[in-house]
Amino acid sequence: MSHFSQIKTEIRNLESLKDALNDLGIDWKQGPRDVRGYRGQTHAAEVTIDQDNGYDVGFTWNGKEYELVADLQYWQQNLSVEGFLRQVTQRYAYHTVVKETAKAGFQVAEQKQAQDGSIRLVVQRWSA
Repeated sequence: MSHFSQIKTEIRNLESLKDALNDLGIDWKQGPRDVRGYRGQTHAAEVTIDQDNGYDVGFTWNGKEYELVADLQYWQQNLSVEGFLRQVTQRYAYHTVVKETAKAGFQVAEQKQAQDGSIRLVVQRWSA
């Protein structure tokens, strides 16, 4: 029986995921690589995060979105799983919005981070 948990996300863009992890100072490795789990079990992932205890965290593509894959019994991040995903998802959303609006000719005119951690972006596009 596998000890791996697969947690659904709304993450669909690998480059924005990588940018989010970089923003958070998370040391990640490009896949495909195996996420190491209980008793030598492995699970393939596109992005892996090594943990000091030898049990990894990863993101794997399920055909629709990237899922967080880990043996949660050996979770060794600074935040809870929920807190970790909340931070990654916020930075992912930020990068996705900035990239998609740039494709449409917009640029960030203003950016403010509130005390609650939320980010307010104002984008603009100049036309002739």
